[in-house]
Amino acid sequence: MTSHADARARLLELIKELAVVRGKVTLSSGKEADYYIDLRRITLHHEASRLVGEVMLGLLDDAGIDFETAGGLTMGADPVGTALMHAAGDQDRAIDAFVVRKAQKSYGMGRQVEGPGVDGRDVVVLEDTSTTGGSALTAVEGVRKAGGNVKAVAVIVDRDTGAKERIEAEAEVPYLFAFGLDELGL
Repeated sequence: MTSHADARARLLELIKELAVVRGKVTLSSGKEADYYIDLRRITLHHEASRLVGEVMLGLLDDAGIDFETAGGLTMGADPVGTALMHAAGDQDRAIDAFVVRKAQKSYGMGRQVEGPGVDGRDVVVLEDTSTTGGSALTAVEGVRKAGGNVKAVAVIVDRDTGAKERIEAEAEVPYLFAFGLDELGL
């Protein structure tokens, strides 16, 4: 296993190389930006995915966040949750992953939160990146409705566009991020 600092440095290189796309884009929030950070190019990449798990687990451990399961709103959070689950497994730690649907299912078991279950468990809500905090807040709400105890929200990249402030105010949990825009040179 790589050291936490090495994993972080390599992941930063890969984000700069693969995920930062320059040019005018409209974000999911409706806001315009002159660059886009496409973190699916990282979370679904053979090398970077493993590093995402290590870095996010290290970030949460360093912050002293104790949790049993991690996930977030489909689909940005899905590969982050599974990467973290596998990184924990590599350390013989039992951390499950979950997926929050954008809306509750109207068929089957009618669940909004899929996976081993969050009821009565300590949970971290994940996201690859957040602009307004909307996706993470939807996930927090879904997890809380399903009985989960949200301990924190954690993202790979913080865009410094107000998500931290909004999530901390509305969800009343810490917001953690692995990388800020300054580190990406944006």
